[in-house]
Amino acid sequence: MKLRKTKQKQLIEQVLITDAAAEGNAIAKVDEMVIFVPFVVPGDVVDLEIYRKKKSFAQAKAVKIHKYSDKRVEQKCPHFTQCGGCKWQTLEYSEQVKYKQQQVRDNLERIGKVDCSNMQSILPSENIYYYRNKLEFTFSTKQWVENPNDEKSPQGALGFHAPSFFDKVIDIQHCVLQDDISNQLRNHIREYSKERNLEYYNIRNHVGFLRGMIVRTSSTGELMLIVIFAKQSEEIKLLLDNVKQHFPQITSLMYCINEKLNDSISDQDILLYSGNDHITETMQAYNSDKTLKFKIRPKTFYQTNPCQAERLYSIAADFAEIKPTDTVYDLYTGTGTIANYIAHLAQKVVGVEYVEDAVEDARLNSEYNQINNTTFIAGDMAKILTDDFIAEHGTPDVVITDPPRAGMAESVVNQLIKIKARKIVYISCNPATQARDLEMLSPYYQVGKIRPVDMFPHTHHVENVVELSLIETK
Repeated sequence: MKLRKTKQKQLIEQVLITDAAAEGNAIAKVDEMVIFVPFVVPGDVVDLEIYRKKKSFAQAKAVKIHKYSDKRVEQKCPHFTQCGGCKWQTLEYSEQVKYKQQQVRDNLERIGKVDCSNMQSILPSENIYYYRNKLEFTFSTKQWVENPNDEKSPQGALGFHAPSFFDKVIDIQHCVLQDDISNQLRNHIREYSKERNLEYYNIRNHVGFLRGMIVRTSSTGELMLIVIFAKQSEEIKLLLDNVKQHFPQITSLMYCINEKLNDSISDQDILLYSGNDHITETMQAYNSDKTLKFKIRPKTFYQTNPCQAERLYSIAADFAEIKPTDTVYDLYTGTGTIANYIAHLAQKVVGVEYVEDAVEDARLNSEYNQINNTTFIAGDMAKILTDDFIAEHGTPDVVITDPPRAGMAESVVNQLIKIKARKIVYISCNPATQARDLEMLSPYYQVGKIRPVDMFPHTHHVENVVELSLIETK
């Protein structure tokens, strides 16, 4: 290994990549310093260019690979290293899940002081490509290019935001995450917009016409397209008619006119142009012959890997061991998918969710499936989960909680301790905050079974399910 310094950069040659790290990076160690490197895999031998250096760590990019790891595979995505969404795509999938399991274990043991002796093997995803049911694309006048001096893109780009750039977009030709119909739609609309000289949106100056598009698919074969425009124009009808003609398989064609300064459409009206105002997803109820149907509207949250979501919920239901006489609380219920999935097992299920639209979806889906033992309440979890709430809805025997990445508020944890439910099943998309919450619960609840679930192949993200049983006191 050689170290060379210049005025602008530091180059370290012949460095062995030793491990995987958070955020999809890999790790090298040089003279006791930990170096984080993206787009390489353990076992690679590389030259590193340091671009950020602190006392205890550095960040670098690999500028040359001398030896390829035997854990490395060929990437499928033509935009690998550009969009940054699938940083582990060149790592053998069996190795990806191994590192994800270790990530969960490290967080639980280090932060939560959790005994992981009952951890089960991670559940890998059955599909590792084309597994997503939703993708969002952005139109921008600014196309990201590797060399800014070569930037020549008067038509701009349609694709994903470039990492660290809010105004620059990578012009995506092929994405391997969603059914290929997504690529066909996006590329067709790009070509149509060029032919019609339709102006892409400039988010810095807030001018332009085309802002974004969302493609949603379902296992039932239904297809939703939402096109987001910045202003009214006769071109809207022309574009939508063209798409409808070329893609008759679209079952829900919608659009939105977003005149705000930001791209969020959660507070905007989504207008139906053709077809239905929803698509339908199905899921088998836990240990039942009943097939549940879920209406997916434009703003509905639904797990983006639906096949794996059903397997995740099955694990949660296994851990919960729900009895026919139980009252179950489903905290952070979202659109009530878990609540409806396990409703037939319990006497009553109470779902709590902050987003009012999501609660409306949850109620509609219970009605859609003729489920009459669910109740859904909208409100801030930290404020709504009070003694009065419990008195009104009943003390839960089982709590299933699936909070956002930030985990549960301390007041929510304290209320769970006060409730003393027989079982808590904690689903998390962030093992670090899950570990923090488990430590707070540890004087009162014993950790039992643990099982990580890979919902997002080729990324560093991992879900984890933990069974907690109330510690009996004399």
